[in-house]
Amino acid sequence: MENFLRNLEDSLYMGFIDRNYGKIDTYKPKLLVNNTQKNEDVLSSIIEEMNSCHSFIFSVAFITESGLATLKSHLLDMKRKGIHGRILTSTFLNFNQPKIFKELMKITNVEVRLTDKEGFHSKGYIFEHDKYFSLIVGSSNLTAQALKVNYEWNVKLTSYLDGEIINHFKNQFEDVWNSATPLTNEWIKSYEEVYTPVAYQAAGKVVELPVDYEDNPLKTATNIKPNKMQTAALAEIKRVRDEGHDKGLVISATGTGKTYLAAFDVRRVAPKRMLFVVHREQILHKAKSDFQRVMGGLSKDFGILSGSHKQIDAKYLFTTIQTISKPETLKQFDCQEFDYILIDEVHKAGADSYLKVLDYFQPAFLLGMTATPERTDDFNIYELFDYNIAYEIRLQEALEEDMLCPFHYFGVTDLEYNGEVIDDTAILSKLVTDERVEHILDKLHYYGHSGSSVKGLMFCSRKEEAAKLSDALNQRGFRTVALTGDHSQEERMYQVNRLENGSLDYIITVDIFNEGIDIPSVNQVVMLRQTQSSIIFIQQLGRGLRKHQSKEFVTVIDFIGNYKNNYLIPIALSGDRSQNKDNIRRKATESSYIKGVSTVNFEEIAKKQIFKSINASNLTAMKVFKEAFAELKNRIGRTPFLFDFIINHSLDPVVIARKFKNHYAFLLKMKENISTISAYENAVVTMLSLEVLDGKRKHELILLKLLLEQGTVSLKDFENELKEAGCIVDNQTRESVERIFDLSFFTHTDQKKYGSKPIIELNNGCTYSFNDDINQSLQTNSVFKDLVKDVVKSGLERNKKYNPGEPFTRYEKYTRRDACKLLNWKNDESATVYGYKPKYDTCPIFVTYHKNHAVEASVNYGDEFISPKVLKWYTRNKRTLASKEVKKILHAEETNMDMHLFIKKDDDEGRGFYYVGRTLPDKETVKQDTMIDKNGKQIPVVHMDMILDKAMDHKLYRYIIHGDT
Repeated sequence: MENFLRNLEDSLYMGFIDRNYGKIDTYKPKLLVNNTQKNEDVLSSIIEEMNSCHSFIFSVAFITESGLATLKSHLLDMKRKGIHGRILTSTFLNFNQPKIFKELMKITNVEVRLTDKEGFHSKGYIFEHDKYFSLIVGSSNLTAQALKVNYEWNVKLTSYLDGEIINHFKNQFEDVWNSATPLTNEWIKSYEEVYTPVAYQAAGKVVELPVDYEDNPLKTATNIKPNKMQTAALAEIKRVRDEGHDKGLVISATGTGKTYLAAFDVRRVAPKRMLFVVHREQILHKAKSDFQRVMGGLSKDFGILSGSHKQIDAKYLFTTIQTISKPETLKQFDCQEFDYILIDEVHKAGADSYLKVLDYFQPAFLLGMTATPERTDDFNIYELFDYNIAYEIRLQEALEEDMLCPFHYFGVTDLEYNGEVIDDTAILSKLVTDERVEHILDKLHYYGHSGSSVKGLMFCSRKEEAAKLSDALNQRGFRTVALTGDHSQEERMYQVNRLENGSLDYIITVDIFNEGIDIPSVNQVVMLRQTQSSIIFIQQLGRGLRKHQSKEFVTVIDFIGNYKNNYLIPIALSGDRSQNKDNIRRKATESSYIKGVSTVNFEEIAKKQIFKSINASNLTAMKVFKEAFAELKNRIGRTPFLFDFIINHSLDPVVIARKFKNHYAFLLKMKENISTISAYENAVVTMLSLEVLDGKRKHELILLKLLLEQGTVSLKDFENELKEAGCIVDNQTRESVERIFDLSFFTHTDQKKYGSKPIIELNNGCTYSFNDDINQSLQTNSVFKDLVKDVVKSGLERNKKYNPGEPFTRYEKYTRRDACKLLNWKNDESATVYGYKPKYDTCPIFVTYHKNHAVEASVNYGDEFISPKVLKWYTRNKRTLASKEVKKILHAEETNMDMHLFIKKDDDEGRGFYYVGRTLPDKETVKQDTMIDKNGKQIPVVHMDMILDKAMDHKLYRYIIHGDT
């Protein structure tokens, strides 16, 4: 208690009197804002408090379904922990719709009351903790816009239990609460009878088409304007044509208006005749009407060639591939009949029917459009379009541009069966038990949907499961139908129409609705199968992402079982294809890559299933590398360099280097025909790939770049270049760089692996140059030179996420060996660092937070975070207050010894530790203690509180402590 009060006093003094005061700022006042550039939002702070509080009260005038959805999974986790809360709201201005009160009734660990207080307009969130209260008060109501994107000001304050400010707020709350009306189903019915919607409630809803296409009879084709994305895409398509190319490929996420984009381009080009090819007849009429709307003109200019429609003379002809590919149909047209041909869903163009059409016609320009160009067969879509990618916009960018319907994704826990979560081997009888059906319905009810009635798609693993689940739901009063590949197109469209007109609640299917079907009103997507492919995951998610006037957002409910491929979920949602486990863990830990009001939420148990899958997965299996290599080679039309993997958001080059030692060895494994390099050249490329490619220090990369450009580099020019790049410039760092390149830093084994002689030499203490063998190789072996240049270029690109002015960048990962290097130690002493090592006025501390159970008791220290700012830390055993190394640590501040704290959750994280900042001991907490060794003997140990210079990020802090966020 005494420590807490002291820390609170320090924090308040820092916040209100002197920002440079003290070391503890855990409880200082904070301004909370939404800042997309810095990935900051008010929602994160509210969730942070919810994750650690014992109870809470909200006083908010306005609540929306989308705002409540951002908290639903967290409220459910709180319920499991026995944590309750109260929400005070109102009917002020009739903003709160009746449906939001029905949603609030679902949350059984929250009591809700309604006040009729005139002008009730409060926005406050109070959280009770062990010794204190946190208060967030300001301008944010409980709406997704206010919590994630609007320009809002909120202050977060911390108060001791007896503080006047918190008690003033609590008393105000209790006064209104005691006179407020409890929320009940009867109250909701009465409210529905008198409720009149206010006009501005519709303002945030957008019709299916972007705002510019809003249905307005006064609009003409010429004043229908492209949106921001389409304007950029049109400029790029024009650039492709201006450069003399007759083909272009547009890669655009489902729901981003590809058909309208095509129509805008056709309107600009004004071809004499145009052919638009689709793969399904039901798309034809929609495409034709969209084109008419954009282009204007006479109705007779727009015709359909399919089935009973044979309007082959139309200026703008819309046809199915099934019809146009028939020999008798092709014969009716001259091969140069159409100036402009468009192929929709062009990733299917490897089929014979498409190739037949493309081989026959010779248009002035061919445009292909797809959301998923990646292919599982060997056909190269990129080659078909001469590698001219005119424009590309993927899911995250489309969300940021507000082109898609926002979504709230919930990764929920699948049913436990005999104490085990359903896994890959679950038999059908387990998948459709009464218990699982009830579990599914419970989740569907809790997470709900936007709009007055559900219009849902459920994706199952098997046809039999879809049929049996449909029967089970129908027996419980739902209106569902199972559709599989066995059903005709006519039957599918009939049932889709029934879903859209409200005659069905759900269509339950396997994979037939992954693409090529538009059901804009879908407001709930349910995934009842393991994720086998990130491409299919995004396709299925995309079924709900079209905007529609009937919904503000789409709810995505993903039932996460004990599946080995769960790691694909954060990959799919983030688009991260690096195969770097650290990256994927981070995407599962925080979701700042999802822009706008969309959110990604995992229930606690489901998240643990994700981490379990990441840890157990083999992301570097040869099959993974081969597929990624083939896909990138197809995309760019040549053998890819490491840099190509970076700029195309594919494999992380460091992952390649760790697996194969260097890119040359990787290309040989991929069976590429590449000229040979010598054994020594291979050793040099290996050294650069394993030691500088990661980009953790920019100095080595800058020196290499200068030498490749100039041959020799003066010490002065090198230092000037470092200063210009904002790097640390001192003798210790320069000498460390020299030890890396003369190999003296490394162990004898590594020196041998790297060629056993200096790679870069310092001549007469004033100029750098490569050794003679490397200089010769750079002049005579272009393959070697390209490999070296590629490592340097890639390393500089990777370095952009690191701070060049500091040895370490907060929240990036480092090994013990990295610490030895970046702290300018003379040698690689990582084998003897263990938990910490004072050396050369520096001391890195490495903490594995959750020790392996097999670790011997005498080294299984009880390191424990007291708060995101304070770590209770133990020295090695057999250390006392008189020990030399303990004294060094205790006097670190006086002697200017730099202490750096690195931490990882457990050994499943691999060799890397997250860097969490500089640290110093709190001398008032230092204590000599004892622990029991394996022989039962008491041995001394010292523990103390280590104070970080800056509190840890909340999400990483929770991940380290609990393995979740």
